[in-house]
Parts: sequence; structure tokens; C-alpha cells
Amino acid sequence: MTARETVFTWGAPPVKFGAGALQELGSDVAALGARRALVLTDPHLAALGVAQRAVDHLAAEGVSALVYDQVQVEPTDASIAAAVQAVGRPDWDVVVAVGGGSSIDTAKVVNLLTCYPAPILDYVNKPVGRGLPPPGPLRPLVAVPTTAGTGSESTPVCVLDILELALKTGISHPALRPVLAVLDPELTMTLPPAVTAASGMDVICHALESFTARPYTGFSRHPAGARPSYCGSNPISDQWAARTLSLAGSALPRAVRDGSDVSARTDMLMAAMFAGMGFGNAGVHIPHACAYPIAGRVRGYRPAGYPVDEVFVPHGQAVSLTAAAAFRATFAAAPERHQQAAALLAGRAPHMAFADGSVTAIATGTGDGGTDAEDHRDHLPRVLTHLMRTIGIPNGLHAVGYGADDIPTLVDGALRQQRLTAIAPIEVHAEVLRSILLESLAVW
Repeated sequence: MTARETVFTWGAPPVKFGAGALQELGSDVAALGARRALVLTDPHLAALGVAQRAVDHLAAEGVSALVYDQVQVEPTDASIAAAVQAVGRPDWDVVVAVGGGSSIDTAKVVNLLTCYPAPILDYVNKPVGRGLPPPGPLRPLVAVPTTAGTGSESTPVCVLDILELALKTGISHPALRPVLAVLDPELTMTLPPAVTAASGMDVICHALESFTARPYTGFSRHPAGARPSYCGSNPISDQWAARTLSLAGSALPRAVRDGSDVSARTDMLMAAMFAGMGFGNAGVHIPHACAYPIAGRVRGYRPAGYPVDEVFVPHGQAVSLTAAAAFRATFAAAPERHQQAAALLAGRAPHMAFADGSVTAIATGTGDGGTDAEDHRDHLPRVLTHLMRTIGIPNGLHAVGYGADDIPTLVDGALRQQRLTAIAPIEVHAEVLRSILLESLAVW
């Protein structure tokens, strides 16, 4: 009999959080012994002057900067290759990412490929790529998020599209994790409502998926040094996920409704960080596995409210579209956790207690009525869909351009995300994914 896992790992970077934190960036980077920085950001933030503010704070502490300001929203292997070519051979001693998940993820891969040049598929997770680890240490990466979404400032993961395969996938290794996260809520105040909504749903799905993930004890024992970054739900990640749900469930509708609400913006940025500390160790599963082909195979959908007029499905939208159906499918594997998650998200679970990774304080009822098992199975999906409608998330796959004829292709793409499907609390095969995707053509 194969021995079961008894050990889990958990990691996160040091964090500086609060209004005005960006002003201390130069001091923080100089404290790392750095004198020259590579700063990566996107054209929109460059036009707003956010990146220049970061450069000015670096310069005030004697740190010069090379700026690359052409990061692509939803990065691809091509956009990352262009960034690597543009920055050239590394003569910097720290990398600073200023922006949303696209900037931070791009910075992670640029750091990797400039330290250890290789075809990008060498590092992409199996079975899409070879899944090779970095040959050695990377330069320190400091992340300055400007959206409350991916939590990439906390995680060892980056996500990108492989254009030739029409597939979104990722690279995952502890060496990619930033050495410092600088979170300033003031940088998120100008996010448009649609971007706030999509980013916020990514936060919520991170927390829900890590909270309902297969427990770390449900895997075969890994040898020392070979544990994956995603190790399954565990007592530490559970705490971050629970706090994320209670924060975001309240703050997200307020932040979408009124972008100037400082309290809501602060809570959402904190929730994004907390979610990263949870899923960046426990992992995510079915909604994210489905989201990658949804985003990778998009044809004509142009999301409203984004500062770029391009064909793409924002990651937070892509993740949320199958979430209700996915959690309906996984309910039987951990009913108490799904019930607790619904209560937390709906603001009806003020007390949490955990022992050995399992929930020991369960909120009774979510206000949705009914007590039978089938009704309990629908609690979390109902809370989710109510939130999605409230903040303006598209109503299912039909709304972003997919139909029933596309389901086989989406199933195939999701099945390739073995790093994610392995984390699900149920066995994920083609028929499970087909059912979830068909159910998600329209969410309500």
C-alpha cells in the first residue's frame, strides 16, 4: 500500500501593507542590497504615471531602473518572449513588478528566462510542457500589485497563454515567489467597475477552491524536496481562505458599486493577498482548470469596461463562469466545507475553528431555505450566482461566445491542466468536466 502524505508545506513573502506603502518602495529595495532594478509594468499604468512614481521612489534611495512598460494584459508566450528580448542580458540585481497579475506573472517568467535562458515550454507545467525546475536561484522579485485579484504577489505560480496550442497554462515553482509584496490600497482606487468585479471573482474562486481542495493527507507521500507547490488543503491555508471569503463577500459589491470606497478597496486588496497565501500553497482546482481553455480559445469576445479593446476573457470572468456548477459537483466530497464556504461568503459565519485541517465550527443555514441534501448542495452555487449577478459578471459561457459544440474542445483543454485537476476533491474525468461545462452555458 502506498504511504499517505503526513507533511504539508506553506510559504509566503514578507508583506508591507497600507496606504502610502508605495512611498517606501525605494527603501525596501535598497535594503535588499540592490542598486539597479528592472521594473515591469503595462502601458496603461505607465500612462497613469504609476510606474514613474515607483521609479522615483527607487531613485530617491539610490536605485536606478530599467523600465519595460509593454506588459500585455493576459500574457502569452509571445508577449513574454518580446519582453525578454527587449530587456536584454540582465545587469540588474532586483526585479520590480508594478501592476496586476499580468505584470507580476510576466515579471516572474522574465526573471526566470533571463537568469536561465531556455524554451519556455521547458518550464511550463506537465503535460503541456516539461515542468523542469529552475536550475538555480533567481534574482529577488518585489511585487507591487495594483489590482485586487490574482494574489500573484503571494504565490509561486505564473499563468500565460501558449498561442500555438490556444491554451492557457502555468509555471509553478517556489523560486518564482516574490521576496516582498508591497500592497498600497491607493493604487487600486481607479480600477473600473468591470475590472474590479472580474478581479474580485478571481479572489473568491481562489479561496473557495483552496478551501474545498483535496486535503494534503489525501495524496501519496512525496519525498523530501519533491513536494509540489500545490499540496492540498491544510490548516494554515484554510484560515487564509476563510478570512478571504468573509472579507470579499462583503467588500466586493461595495467596491464595484463605489470605486472611491477606501474601506472596500482596502478589504479587497487584503482579501486578494490572503487568498494568494491560501491557494498559493493549497492549490486551485476545477474552475481554474476550466478557465484556462475558456480564455485560451476565445474567438470574438471583447469585455466591456476594460482599458484595452482586445479579444479576451478576463481571467476572473473565465474562472467564475463554471464555479457554480463545479461546486455543485464537488459538494458530496466535503459537504461541511461547502456549507461553511457559503455561510462565510454570505456573511453568516462569524466564528471559525479548525483542528487538523477540518472544519469544527459549522454555520447552520445560509438563509437560502430548505434542509434536504439536494438543497444544501445548491447553497454555495446560489450564493455565488447571486453575487455574480449583483456585480455584473457575464451569464455563462454563451455570454462570452461559446456554445454546446465547443464543449469537447473545452473539456480537452481542461483535462490538460493536471496540476489543477489533481487538487480537486473528486476524481476529474472527461464526463465530469463535460457536465460542468454544459451546465455553465448559462449560469442563471
